[in-house]
Amino acid sequence: MVKILARYFPILSWGQEYNKASLISDGLAAVIVTIMLIPQSLAYALLAGLPAEMGLYASMLPLVAYGIFGTSRTLSVGPVAVVSLMTASAVGQIASSGDVSYMAAAMLLALMSGFFLLAMGLLKAGFLANFLSHPVIAGFITASGIIIAFSQLKHILGVNAQGENLLQLLISLFSQLQYTNLSTLAVGLPVLVFLFWVRSGLKALLLTLGMTEFSASMLAKTGPVVGVIATSVAAYGFELGNQGVALVGQVPVGLPELQLPAMDNPAWKHLLISAIFISIIGFVESVSVGHTLAAKRRQKISPDQELIGLGAANIASSLSGGYPVTGGFARSVVNFDAGAVTPAAGIFTAVGIALAAIFFTPYLAYLPTATLAATIIVAVLSLVDFSILKKTWSYAKSDFIAVTTTLLVTLIFGVEIGVACGVFASLALHLYKTSKPHMAVIGEVPGTEHFRNIHRHKVITHSDILSLRIDESLYFANASYIEDRIYALLEQQPKVKHVVLMCTAVNEIDLSALEALESINMRLTDSDIKLHLSEIKGPVMDMLERTHFLSKLSGEVFLSHHLAVSKLADSPRQTQPLNWEI
Repeated sequence: MVKILARYFPILSWGQEYNKASLISDGLAAVIVTIMLIPQSLAYALLAGLPAEMGLYASMLPLVAYGIFGTSRTLSVGPVAVVSLMTASAVGQIASSGDVSYMAAAMLLALMSGFFLLAMGLLKAGFLANFLSHPVIAGFITASGIIIAFSQLKHILGVNAQGENLLQLLISLFSQLQYTNLSTLAVGLPVLVFLFWVRSGLKALLLTLGMTEFSASMLAKTGPVVGVIATSVAAYGFELGNQGVALVGQVPVGLPELQLPAMDNPAWKHLLISAIFISIIGFVESVSVGHTLAAKRRQKISPDQELIGLGAANIASSLSGGYPVTGGFARSVVNFDAGAVTPAAGIFTAVGIALAAIFFTPYLAYLPTATLAATIIVAVLSLVDFSILKKTWSYAKSDFIAVTTTLLVTLIFGVEIGVACGVFASLALHLYKTSKPHMAVIGEVPGTEHFRNIHRHKVITHSDILSLRIDESLYFANASYIEDRIYALLEQQPKVKHVVLMCTAVNEIDLSALEALESINMRLTDSDIKLHLSEIKGPVMDMLERTHFLSKLSGEVFLSHHLAVSKLADSPRQTQPLNWEI
């Protein structure tokens, strides 16, 4: 009974093994992540167009919920840059930032995202996220990072610039440059430079001073906290608020009230598609991080249970006054490096954030928004990865087209259309690749029973046998293409009496492909050519045996391709390949 419950409540599994050593490791990691997460939470709430406290609220109960239902031992859940941008884009279409309706819509968006993720998890539909390819995700995140960075420059300059995409942002920023607030710039620019230096140079400096690798790495993560404290003190001491420097202002003290967002809010109709996109992007990002970190410790995660864990986290965020959350790469890596061994580290982090909300929020009133903007810019620029363009160009032009299209569409038209384009590009890429599968005329490698591509190896062939390997499952999208290629090859070699399809790479044959095979069999029979199959996988053979195809097949089904050629060959063996063009 416990094992069954542990599948849906992983805390029952790792909780049984919890000990003092785990408590110490998780506690230390929680302290470090809490210090890092406080300024991040505030900054990402700013990015989402929400009050600062909602970033803190989204970093409490979601971590507890994921700790109960999630399977990754080290994933840290909370607000992240891309999801915050998508939230701002979605909610900004139906309400104005700062309005009560805007906050209500953000909480409703988290609830809808949570329900969608939960439903996918219960239906074990985690595989659907695989249709969003890595190059497309990389292109979308790179474009999003650029948009986010430029969207935060208005806070560094102290101007009012708006825009849903890069072009709009650039035009708006350029038109507002003359109104730059020098006091705001004097705060934001030094913090920005400092944080860039912290990210690239502080660790090396600390190592030269004799610190250990671990201590230097962890201390370098506290840079944003130093920036928050220094600029808050400066804003208070020099009364920068009176000089036009935008400050966070009063933040409510204490914990959020638990309440369910209004289910009759008509905004759900406008947020539905956005909730789905946010769920998919968040899940893909989270699972990618979870798999990477789990592999380093020879652990594993369950994608379907991760859907349930993330769904629970988003529902918890909605109930506690937060907005959509997912697993964050940066803080998950910090959590991992800090020594976290179980999800209890996330629960302890939630406690730390809660204590900060109770005791430290009054001190956030003098925090300049320029500091939070600098924190966001430094964080998101690490997401920008133009190397994916070079990799895909040299490896696969189709992937290059997909990643470039997604990147450009996101930059030009915004994140909503960018995500839709990414999903479409991923599906189109899959269909394109599988609709024209690789097909190889094969021959026997001398002295072996192996068959290889005649254009890559010196092999033995027979003029009366067309041995053809199809490197893809047969389904509606490629059935006609395969049929046409077979006929084209036969036109090149009129002496062929046997066509043998090697099916080692065929995992499935759908009804459309079966009808194509029946058509090929009938046409070849009319031409006095027999169709044979070799090396069919068991599940595929089971499907074929439930049809009349095998009884009407003009040829035979062979266990191996070697047996087929050995039995069928009438013409002399040729050590030089025939002149096939495929």
